[in-house]
Amino acid sequence: MNQDQSSRRVIALAPMPPEKSAYALARYSRSPDSIESSIKWVHGHSSEKFWDQFYFDYGHASIADLGHVIICFEGISELAAIRLEDEPLWDGQAKSSRYQNFASGSWYIPDSLRGSETEGTYEGILRSLSEVYKLLHQPLTQFLTEREPRPESMKPADYQRTIAARAFDVTRYLLPLAARTNVGQVVSIRTLEKQITRLLSSQMPELRLIGDDLKEACQRQPVNLWGELSGQGAGLSEPLAPTLARHARPNDYQATVYTDLARYAKEALKGTGLDQPANWGEQEPVDLIEPHDPMDEIVTTLLYRVSHAPYRSILAVVRNWSQKQKQDTIDVAMSKRGPYDELIKEFRSGYAFTFDILMDIGGWRDMHRHRRCQQIQQNFTTIHGYDVPPPLVQAGLDQEYRQAMNAVRSDIEQLKKTSAEGSLYATPFGFKVRCLFKMDYAEAEYIAKLRSGVKGHWSYRTIAWLMKHKLAARYPALGDRIQATSPDIEDTLTR
Repeated sequence: MNQDQSSRRVIALAPMPPEKSAYALARYSRSPDSIESSIKWVHGHSSEKFWDQFYFDYGHASIADLGHVIICFEGISELAAIRLEDEPLWDGQAKSSRYQNFASGSWYIPDSLRGSETEGTYEGILRSLSEVYKLLHQPLTQFLTEREPRPESMKPADYQRTIAARAFDVTRYLLPLAARTNVGQVVSIRTLEKQITRLLSSQMPELRLIGDDLKEACQRQPVNLWGELSGQGAGLSEPLAPTLARHARPNDYQATVYTDLARYAKEALKGTGLDQPANWGEQEPVDLIEPHDPMDEIVTTLLYRVSHAPYRSILAVVRNWSQKQKQDTIDVAMSKRGPYDELIKEFRSGYAFTFDILMDIGGWRDMHRHRRCQQIQQNFTTIHGYDVPPPLVQAGLDQEYRQAMNAVRSDIEQLKKTSAEGSLYATPFGFKVRCLFKMDYAEAEYIAKLRSGVKGHWSYRTIAWLMKHKLAARYPALGDRIQATSPDIEDTLTR
C-alpha cells in the first residue's frame, strides 16, 4: 500500500448543532488536526465567543456556510412563501398547489383589516374565488377524464392522481396570494441570518412577524422527533443558531431603499406616460433586451423594480437622461447604505441575456425557482390583466372563470382605495406579473430546455419556448442549439 492510499480518509459525520459543526469545520481548515480532534476541541470551547469574534467582529461570513438547518413554516400566506424563497442560495419546497386540494384551506387576513369594514370586502373576494375554485373542479375533471381515458397499462390510482393534478393546474389560477401554505427549507446559517434580517426589514407586517418567529425558533431547542422515534431523544437538543439569531436585527438600508426609490421614481418619471399602460404598446410575454450601457442598465433596473412598466419603455426614457439624472437615481439607491450592507440585487448587472417576462403568477412561481439567474420582480398587481387556462376554453368552462376574474379585479381595485395591503393578498394566481430575468447562456439553455418539456405546465412551457426563439432570432448559432419542445406538443398518458 503506497503512502497516498494509507493516508487517504473519507469521513461522514453525524449531524451536529449547526453553529458547532461550522465552528469545527472552520477550525479544521485552520489547523493541522484531524476532524475528530477539531470536534473534540469545539465540544470543550464556547462557540458563541467564536461567532462573536470571527463572524461579527472580523466579518468572516463564509464560515457560516458550513452549518445548515432545516426550518419549516406552516400556515403562512402564499405571498409570504414567495418572499421567503427570495434568497439566491436557497433550497426548499412549498406545498404544491398542483397535487393538493386548497378548497378546504383558510386564508391570511392582515391585522390592519381585522375589525374594519374593509375586512368584509376582503373576505368576500376570497370567498368568491374559493367558490369558483370548487365549482370548476368537478366538471373540469370529468372533461379531462373523457378526453383522455385511462390506458389499460396505467394503474387506477396513478391515473386519478394525474387527472387531479391536471385539474388543479387549472383551478389554482383562482387561488389568492392570501391562501395559506407550508414551506420547508434547508439553508446555511449564513443564508438564515440574511433571511431573518431581510424579513425583519420588510414593509409587510406578516413578514416581520415571521422574521420574529424564525429568530425565536433558532434560539430554542429544535424539534427532534426523528431522534425520539429512533430511540435517540437526547440527540440534537441544543438551539440551532442562537448566536446568529441573537445578532439578527432590522436593517435600515433594506427597510427604506425601495420606498425611497418608489418616491423618487414617481417624480423622476412624471410626464413620461410610463404610469399609463396605454402608453406601453403591445405587451409581449417575452422580450429579449439588446445589450446596452451598464449605467443605463442599472438605472433602468432600479426604476423597473418600483414600476409596472416594461423594461424597454423605461430604458428608452433613461437613455435620454443626462449623466446627472442617472447618477441621482443611483444616489437614491445607495444614500442610506451602511459600511457592511450589501448592494441590493438590482445592482447585479452585466449578464449577457436580459429577458423581460410577463406571465401569470402561478406559472411564474415555478420560474422563480431558478437561482442561477438574477430576478427583479415588480410588485403583484391586476393592471396587466389575467391569463385564461386553455383547458377551460376547451371544456367550455372559461366563461365562468372570466366572470369571476373580472368581478374580482373590479373588487380589488375598489379594495385598493382603502387597503393596498389587502388588495395585494387578494390577487389570484391567474393575474400576470412582470419580472426581469438576467442570465448567462448556460442558464438560458437550461431554462428553455427544462421548462419547455411536455411534463411541464403550459404557461411556463410557452415562456421557455419563446425564450429559445427570441435568443435564436438574435444569436442563431446559439439559439438553434437549444433543444426546446414546442408547447403545441402535448403530453399524453401513454407517453
